Amino acid sequence: MKVLILSAGRGERLRPLTDKTPKPLLKAGKYRLIEYTIQSLVKAGFDDIIINTAHLGQQFPDILGDGQQYSATINYSPEQQSGLETAGGIINALPLLGHEPFLVVNGDIWTDYPYQQLRSLLNNKLCHLVLVSNPKHNPQGDFSLSSGQVGLHGDNKFTFSGIGIYHPDFFAGLEVQRAPLKPLLVRSIELQQVSGEVYRGEWSDIGTVERLQQLADKLTNE
Repeated sequence: MKVLILSAGRGERLRPLTDKTPKPLLKAGKYRLIEYTIQSLVKAGFDDIIINTAHLGQQFPDILGDGQQYSATINYSPEQQSGLETAGGIINALPLLGHEPFLVVNGDIWTDYPYQQLRSLLNNKLCHLVLVSNPKHNPQGDFSLSSGQVGLHGDNKFTFSGIGIYHPDFFAGLEVQRAPLKPLLVRSIELQQVSGEVYRGEWSDIGTVERLQQLADKLTNE
Protein backbone atom coordinates (compact mmCIF):
# COMPACT_ATOMS: atom_id res chain seq x y z
CA MET A 1 0.00 0.00 0.00
CA LYS A 2 1.31 3.42 -0.95
CA VAL A 3 1.35 6.35 1.47
CA LEU A 4 0.82 10.05 0.93
CA ILE A 5 2.24 12.36 3.60
CA LEU A 6 0.46 15.71 3.43
CA SER A 7 3.13 18.39 3.67
CA ALA A 8 2.04 21.34 1.54
CA GLY A 9 0.54 23.60 4.23
CA ARG A 10 1.87 27.03 5.09
CA GLY A 11 1.86 26.54 8.87
CA GLU A 12 0.71 30.05 9.78
CA ARG A 13 0.39 29.32 13.51
CA LEU A 14 4.01 28.19 13.63
CA ARG A 15 5.40 31.41 12.24
CA PRO A 16 8.08 32.71 12.31
CA LEU A 17 9.57 29.18 12.30
CA THR A 18 7.72 28.28 9.11
CA ASP A 19 8.84 31.42 7.28
CA LYS A 20 12.06 29.58 6.46
CA THR A 21 11.19 25.93 7.09
CA PRO A 22 8.08 23.93 6.10
CA LYS A 23 6.20 22.70 9.16
CA PRO A 24 6.87 18.95 8.63
CA LEU A 25 10.61 19.67 8.39
CA LEU A 26 10.78 21.37 11.79
CA LYS A 27 12.81 19.45 14.35
CA ALA A 28 11.48 18.08 17.62
CA GLY A 29 14.26 16.35 19.47
CA LYS A 30 16.64 14.39 17.28
CA TYR A 31 14.57 14.27 14.10
CA ARG A 32 12.26 16.36 11.95
CA LEU A 33 8.50 15.80 12.36
CA ILE A 34 8.18 14.08 9.00
CA GLU A 35 11.16 11.85 9.74
CA TYR A 36 9.40 10.35 12.76
CA THR A 37 6.44 9.55 10.49
CA ILE A 38 8.62 8.07 7.76
CA GLN A 39 10.48 5.90 10.27
CA SER A 40 7.23 4.61 11.78
CA LEU A 41 5.76 3.88 8.35
CA VAL A 42 8.82 2.00 7.15
CA LYS A 43 8.95 -0.01 10.37
CA ALA A 44 5.33 -1.03 9.69
CA GLY A 45 6.14 -2.08 6.12
CA PHE A 46 4.98 1.06 4.29
CA ASP A 47 8.03 2.01 2.26
CA ASP A 48 6.47 3.45 -0.94
CA ILE A 49 5.89 7.07 0.04
CA ILE A 50 4.67 10.17 -1.79
CA ILE A 51 5.02 13.64 -0.25
CA ASN A 52 3.02 16.57 -1.58
CA THR A 53 4.79 19.92 -1.41
CA ALA A 54 4.03 23.62 -1.90
CA HIS A 55 5.41 26.11 0.63
CA LEU A 56 9.23 26.03 0.37
CA GLY A 57 8.70 22.72 -1.40
CA GLN A 58 12.22 22.23 -2.72
CA GLN A 59 13.47 21.72 0.83
CA PHE A 60 11.77 18.32 0.98
CA PRO A 61 13.79 16.59 -1.78
CA ASP A 62 16.88 18.53 -0.73
CA ILE A 63 16.67 17.11 2.81
CA LEU A 64 14.83 13.79 2.41
CA GLY A 65 16.13 12.82 -1.01
CA ASP A 66 14.72 9.73 -2.68
CA GLY A 67 14.14 7.99 0.65
CA GLN A 68 17.16 5.69 0.50
CA GLN A 69 18.45 6.93 3.86
CA TYR A 70 15.16 5.73 5.42
CA SER A 71 15.03 2.41 3.52
CA ALA A 72 12.08 3.81 1.57
CA THR A 73 11.23 5.11 -1.88
CA ILE A 74 10.04 8.71 -1.80
CA ASN A 75 8.42 10.53 -4.70
CA TYR A 76 7.08 14.08 -4.66
CA SER A 77 3.82 15.65 -5.78
CA PRO A 78 4.51 19.38 -6.19
CA GLU A 79 1.71 21.93 -6.08
CA GLN A 80 1.44 25.64 -6.72
CA GLN A 81 3.01 27.82 -4.04
CA SER A 82 -0.30 28.44 -2.26
CA GLY A 83 -1.13 24.72 -2.18
CA LEU A 84 -4.33 22.88 -3.04
CA GLU A 85 -5.65 22.17 0.48
CA THR A 86 -6.09 18.60 1.67
CA ALA A 87 -8.52 17.10 -0.86
CA GLY A 88 -6.95 19.00 -3.74
CA GLY A 89 -3.52 17.75 -2.77
CA ILE A 90 -4.67 14.15 -2.64
CA ILE A 91 -6.44 14.42 -6.01
CA ASN A 92 -3.32 15.96 -7.53
CA ALA A 93 -1.27 13.00 -6.26
CA LEU A 94 -3.65 10.28 -7.53
CA PRO A 95 -1.52 9.50 -10.63
CA LEU A 96 1.31 8.57 -8.25
CA LEU A 97 -0.95 6.68 -5.83
CA GLY A 98 -2.40 4.27 -8.37
CA HIS A 99 -5.66 2.34 -8.41
CA GLU A 100 -5.48 0.55 -5.05
CA PRO A 101 -6.43 1.91 -1.59
CA PHE A 102 -3.75 4.12 -0.09
CA LEU A 103 -2.84 5.55 3.29
CA VAL A 104 -2.79 9.31 3.95
CA VAL A 105 -1.00 10.80 6.96
CA ASN A 106 -0.77 14.45 7.95
CA GLY A 107 2.81 15.64 7.90
CA ASP A 108 2.45 17.72 11.07
CA ILE A 109 1.44 15.06 13.58
CA TRP A 110 3.46 12.89 15.95
CA THR A 111 2.11 9.55 17.12
CA ASP A 112 3.08 6.06 18.16
CA TYR A 113 0.14 4.61 16.23
CA PRO A 114 0.91 1.08 14.93
CA TYR A 115 0.45 1.64 11.20
CA GLN A 116 0.80 -2.06 10.40
CA GLN A 117 -2.74 -2.73 11.61
CA LEU A 118 -4.16 -0.57 8.80
CA ARG A 119 -3.23 -2.94 6.01
CA SER A 120 -6.56 -4.76 5.76
CA LEU A 121 -9.12 -2.47 7.36
CA LEU A 122 -10.86 -0.84 4.37
CA ASN A 123 -13.06 -3.81 3.43
CA ASN A 124 -16.00 -2.53 1.32
CA LYS A 125 -15.86 1.09 2.52
CA LEU A 126 -14.47 4.08 0.64
CA CYS A 127 -12.55 5.33 3.64
CA HIS A 128 -11.29 4.32 7.10
CA LEU A 129 -10.39 7.00 9.63
CA VAL A 130 -8.29 6.84 12.78
CA LEU A 131 -9.88 8.94 15.52
CA VAL A 132 -8.34 10.04 18.82
CA SER A 133 -9.50 11.52 22.11
CA ASN A 134 -10.21 15.23 21.83
CA PRO A 135 -7.20 17.46 22.59
CA LYS A 136 -7.59 20.80 24.37
CA HIS A 137 -7.59 22.70 21.08
CA ASN A 138 -10.50 20.64 19.67
CA PRO A 139 -12.72 19.86 22.67
CA GLN A 140 -15.92 19.29 20.66
CA GLY A 141 -14.34 16.66 18.41
CA ASP A 142 -15.11 15.98 14.75
CA PHE A 143 -16.95 12.69 14.30
CA SER A 144 -18.80 10.07 16.30
CA LEU A 145 -18.21 6.34 16.11
CA SER A 146 -20.68 3.49 16.56
CA SER A 147 -19.95 -0.16 15.83
CA GLY A 148 -17.03 0.82 13.64
CA GLN A 149 -19.13 3.26 11.59
CA VAL A 150 -18.14 6.95 11.55
CA GLY A 151 -21.04 9.35 12.11
CA LEU A 152 -21.71 13.07 12.19
CA HIS A 153 -23.90 13.25 15.29
CA GLY A 154 -23.85 12.04 18.85
CA ASP A 155 -22.70 13.24 22.26
CA ASN A 156 -19.46 11.27 22.24
CA LYS A 157 -17.34 12.69 19.44
CA PHE A 158 -13.67 12.15 18.67
CA THR A 159 -11.01 14.07 16.78
CA PHE A 160 -9.82 13.00 13.35
CA SER A 161 -6.14 12.17 13.74
CA GLY A 162 -5.07 12.96 10.17
CA ILE A 163 -4.55 9.24 9.50
CA GLY A 164 -6.84 7.48 7.06
CA ILE A 165 -7.10 4.94 4.26
CA TYR A 166 -8.88 5.98 1.07
CA HIS A 167 -10.03 4.11 -2.00
CA PRO A 168 -9.38 6.11 -5.19
CA ASP A 169 -13.14 5.98 -5.83
CA PHE A 170 -13.54 8.33 -2.86
CA PHE A 171 -12.25 11.06 -5.19
CA ALA A 172 -13.91 9.83 -8.40
CA GLY A 173 -14.87 12.56 -10.87
CA LEU A 174 -13.15 15.37 -8.95
CA GLU A 175 -10.79 17.76 -10.71
CA VAL A 176 -7.50 19.09 -9.40
CA GLN A 177 -8.33 22.34 -7.65
CA ARG A 178 -8.15 23.87 -4.18
CA ALA A 179 -10.55 21.84 -2.06
CA PRO A 180 -10.81 20.86 1.62
CA LEU A 181 -11.29 17.24 2.66
CA LYS A 182 -14.04 17.57 5.27
CA PRO A 183 -16.97 18.13 2.85
CA LEU A 184 -16.00 14.94 1.03
CA LEU A 185 -15.82 13.07 4.32
CA VAL A 186 -19.24 14.37 5.35
CA ARG A 187 -20.72 13.25 2.03
CA SER A 188 -19.29 9.75 2.37
CA ILE A 189 -20.27 9.49 6.05
CA GLU A 190 -23.85 10.34 5.12
CA LEU A 191 -23.70 7.46 2.62
CA GLN A 192 -22.33 5.19 5.40
CA GLN A 193 -19.15 4.63 3.44
CA VAL A 194 -16.67 5.52 6.20
CA SER A 195 -15.44 3.10 8.86
CA GLY A 196 -13.27 4.09 11.78
CA GLU A 197 -11.46 3.25 14.98
CA VAL A 198 -10.38 5.11 18.10
CA TYR A 199 -6.70 5.09 19.00
CA ARG A 200 -5.95 5.64 22.69
CA GLY A 201 -2.18 5.89 22.42
CA GLU A 202 0.02 8.94 21.99
CA TRP A 203 -0.88 11.51 19.35
CA SER A 204 -0.13 15.21 18.94
CA ASP A 205 -1.09 17.75 16.30
CA ILE A 206 1.96 20.02 16.15
CA GLY A 207 0.08 23.16 15.14
CA THR A 208 1.69 25.77 17.39
CA VAL A 209 5.13 26.71 18.65
CA GLU A 210 4.04 25.70 22.16
CA ARG A 211 3.02 22.18 21.08
CA LEU A 212 6.25 21.80 19.10
CA GLN A 213 8.24 22.68 22.23
CA GLN A 214 6.18 20.28 24.35
CA LEU A 215 6.93 17.46 21.93
CA ALA A 216 10.62 18.37 21.82
CA ASP A 217 10.77 18.32 25.63
CA LYS A 218 9.01 14.96 25.75
CA LEU A 219 11.31 13.34 23.18
CA THR A 220 14.42 14.79 24.77
CA ASN A 221 13.47 13.37 28.17
CA GLU A 222 12.69 9.86 26.91
